[in-house]
Amino acid sequence: MRKANIAVFASGTGSNFSAIVRAVKTGVIKANLALLICDNPDAPVINKAVRAKIRTVIIAAKDFPSRDSFEKAVTGVLRGCNVDLIVLAGFMRILSPVFVKSYPKRIINIHPALLPSFKGAHAIRDAFEYGVKVTGVTVHFVDEQTDHGPVIMQEPVRIGNKDTLPRLEKRIHKVEHRVYPEAIDLCLRGRLRLRGRKVVR
Repeated sequence: MRKANIAVFASGTGSNFSAIVRAVKTGVIKANLALLICDNPDAPVINKAVRAKIRTVIIAAKDFPSRDSFEKAVTGVLRGCNVDLIVLAGFMRILSPVFVKSYPKRIINIHPALLPSFKGAHAIRDAFEYGVKVTGVTVHFVDEQTDHGPVIMQEPVRIGNKDTLPRLEKRIHKVEHRVYPEAIDLCLRGRLRLRGRKVVR
């Protein structure tokens, strides 16, 4: 029986990508990290993938006349690598409903807040500035809506009186790097089932 193939989509520094690489190498995730797809040619994650000897494909949306043509190029690469699970790790592009429906229950994302609270690209800052006492991390299946979809795992992070925004960001990223590999492993081992919009283990 072959190992499952993972494709990571990333656009930035790649801290979660590095955590996934470590988890694959240590056997926490029993799968092949087959591919990194990056839409930003200047992203630091590319150098991390090169050092880890992970196949990297740069597909910049600006090089395509439409989102549809961009996503068709991405789909072609995924099919060529026989990808079983798509893992979004700081991928700063919204996938179309057509693309998402092509990979039902096979795309997951991590968000640095306790969804449905604080959706969007600045979730840590928004939670900190709003003044909540608890925020956290959510791993979820991706559906046709942004920062939506059935929740796989959540872990709370308390915001202390002495926390600064940089300190909170560091603490949340540390939780992300631990929780995301665990969630990926659950997905790949078939330990998750969907009942309506609820994930059942």
